[in-house]
Amino acid sequence: MDKVTVYDCSVIELPKIENRAGNITPIHGDINVPFDIKRVFYSYDIPGGEARGAHAHKECHQFLVAASGSYEVVLDDGINKRTVLLNRPFYGLHIPPGIWAAEQGFSSGAICLVLASHPYDEKDYIRNYEDFLKYRNE
Repeated sequence: MDKVTVYDCSVIELPKIENRAGNITPIHGDINVPFDIKRVFYSYDIPGGEARGAHAHKECHQFLVAASGSYEVVLDDGINKRTVLLNRPFYGLHIPPGIWAAEQGFSSGAICLVLASHPYDEKDYIRNYEDFLKYRNE
């Protein structure tokens, strides 16, 4: 496994087509995000103070966007931690596999949009932090 770090996670500005009737941000796999998009999902109606995520992936890349509102993403590579604030719908955060990520501090009405490089596969998830640290040290 490549030893990715929290510094390999990048905030990417997405295109914004401005119009007085409202803006549009198109997203294309392998163009605006550094992988082919195989799955899209979003979290919403998140109660204040709740956290989401808190897991890592072995193979799946993820790209998170605050489609509405704002939230923080806490990134952890087992050594370093980094917190990224997502609060504009034309910026996204690329999280490569091997990084522990948790979303927190959701504003009222926040929507967390996630684009993923792989279909859902429970075997790709590392949901226990101690298991994540072992995985990172293999």
